[in-house]
Amino acid sequence: MKPEPVVVVKVVRASRERVFQAWSTAESVKRWFAPEGCICREAEVDFRVGGAFALVLEVPGVASHLMRTTFTRIDAPERLGFAGIVEDGGKAAFRVETDIRFEAVHEGTKVTVTQTYEICDPAFAAAISGAVRGWNSTLSNLERVAGARSVAHGQFTLRRALAATPEAVFRALTDIDAKAKWFVGPEGCQTRERTMDARAGGRELLTTLWPSGLVTAFDATYHDVLPNERLIYAYEMRLDERKISASLATLTLAPDPKGTLLTVTEQGVFLDGFEDAGSREQGTQGLLEALERSLAA
Repeated sequence: MKPEPVVVVKVVRASRERVFQAWSTAESVKRWFAPEGCICREAEVDFRVGGAFALVLEVPGVASHLMRTTFTRIDAPERLGFAGIVEDGGKAAFRVETDIRFEAVHEGTKVTVTQTYEICDPAFAAAISGAVRGWNSTLSNLERVAGARSVAHGQFTLRRALAATPEAVFRALTDIDAKAKWFVGPEGCQTRERTMDARAGGRELLTTLWPSGLVTAFDATYHDVLPNERLIYAYEMRLDERKISASLATLTLAPDPKGTLLTVTEQGVFLDGFEDAGSREQGTQGLLEALERSLAA
């Protein structure tokens, strides 16, 4: 059974870049992707063609539904597509294909959502009739997130004992060729630009192209460089041209029975809805693991 496609058009009062980027991380999607009366309990967003876009939408105290889809199209910042299945209680309710277009207009961004359905369980045929209302309320949530200004603070400290001398660890942190062995994006990403001047007043820049077409930038300025003992630098992160955070990082190196105890302390400011929910700390953990592997090679 295939109902008529649903088409929803709404002007969201935020820039096209911000509206598009609101789809790119699970932390962001969880804040807005839910029709009125629902909450997004869980989200998985692997923002690349073929990557997962999966949500658990819950009507508190009543029911929950799993939307399990994959991205079929990512043309930043103009178009998105995803397709998959909505489940209820582990059973397929309906299959859905979604195409979303983003058009810059004077008021902000014109969002056009087109969905086509294939009903798997006739009991859910009536649910499609509420799709227009559901999308309108969901896009209103998106407008509140994409158009909002906010500041959130975070801090973490990580320690790792490394089987290498302080001199070797310091070189891995400050030499451009040595750092390129471990300070890189996830698999599938490409380094576009890398520069490094690890001295007080010097700058480090790393730009990375992701499979989705997104470009991220790590842009740092060194404030204190004490060879084999300490590094202090401030850096900002950008998604395309949008600044999402500014941070102060302190790295100290001390002799350890294993070799070197590296301590990383970071204080971050996350901007306009990009609260990281711990992902920066997790990402840094992953980088320290890569550093350890590079020292052992």
